[in-house]
Amino acid sequence: MAPLSKLTLTSYRRTQPNRDPVEARRGKTLAALAQQKMVLEAALKGQEHKVTKPGWARDADGNRRRVEKTHAVRPWFFQEAQGWVVQLKYGARVVPLDADNNAVIVQSLDDVSAVLDIFAKAVSEGELDKALATLAQRKKYVSEAADADDA
Repeated sequence: MAPLSKLTLTSYRRTQPNRDPVEARRGKTLAALAQQKMVLEAALKGQEHKVTKPGWARDADGNRRRVEKTHAVRPWFFQEAQGWVVQLKYGARVVPLDADNNAVIVQSLDDVSAVLDIFAKAVSEGELDKALATLAQRKKYVSEAADADDA
């Protein structure tokens, strides 16, 4: 331990400076809402909105190559008997809009745009920060909790 005694030791954890998690969640949600507007435009034209993302694939020789993969974006709105149901999502989870409700019903596909605009305004003003923070937390699996109880 003599060599270490010459050093100044500290306990340090690196953090991300200037990165507010609330602003990051808002930004992610607003970007997804902008993409949903494009999905709506495509749906009004009777098309499917697709995006390309970089990915990896193996060629005939077994070498990994960088490729562009295309996939369709799932809409947050769908038609039911009452009309069109519009939901706000954070990742794959549906965001609760109040204590009991998680969706908005509109009569036509044209009305979905107004709902998406209202969602964007509510997110940017911070009305849904608590709900987004709850959804952003990672939940422990039941098996991990059982293992902790056994220890």
